[in-house]
Amino acid sequence: MQFRRPQISDGVRLWEIARDTEVLDLNSSYAYVLWCRDFADTSIVATVDDRPVGFVTGYRRQSAPDTLMVWQVAVDSEQRGRRIAGRMLHALLDDVATAGIDRLETTISPDNTASIALFTGVARDRDRTITRQDLFSPNDFPEGHEAEDLYSIA
Repeated sequence: MQFRRPQISDGVRLWEIARDTEVLDLNSSYAYVLWCRDFADTSIVATVDDRPVGFVTGYRRQSAPDTLMVWQVAVDSEQRGRRIAGRMLHALLDDVATAGIDRLETTISPDNTASIALFTGVARDRDRTITRQDLFSPNDFPEGHEAEDLYSIA
C-alpha cells in the first residue's frame, strides 16, 4: 500500500468509493474531480497497484491557516479492517505539518461511533488533545441532515 496526493484522474474512483460506502454524503462526481485538482495538497489517497482504495479529503481553513479541515474519509469495502483510514490521516498530518498546519478539525454526526473512534485514536497516537463541541444542528440543513459536532485535534 502506498500513500500519495490525489490526481485529477483519481476523481472518478474517489466518487465510487464514497458512493459505495452507502454512509457518506455523496457529492457530485465533478466535486471529487475538482477536489483532486484544487485540494490535492491537503488530501491523500491510499493505493494498491496505483489504484485508489481509500482517501481523505481536506482543506486548509482560510480563517485559520494552521488548521486542516477533514471533509471525508473513506476506504473501499474490500480494504476495511486494515487500519487504512488511520494510516492515511497520520500520513496526511505528517505531510501538511511541513506547511505549518498543526491542528485538525472534522465534523462527525453524534451516532457515528466509528469516526469518533478513528479521530480519537489519531489524537491518542499523536499525543494530542481532542475536543468536541456542537456545530451544526439539523435545522441548519434543508433536507433533514443529522447534527454535526466539531471535533478538534490540537
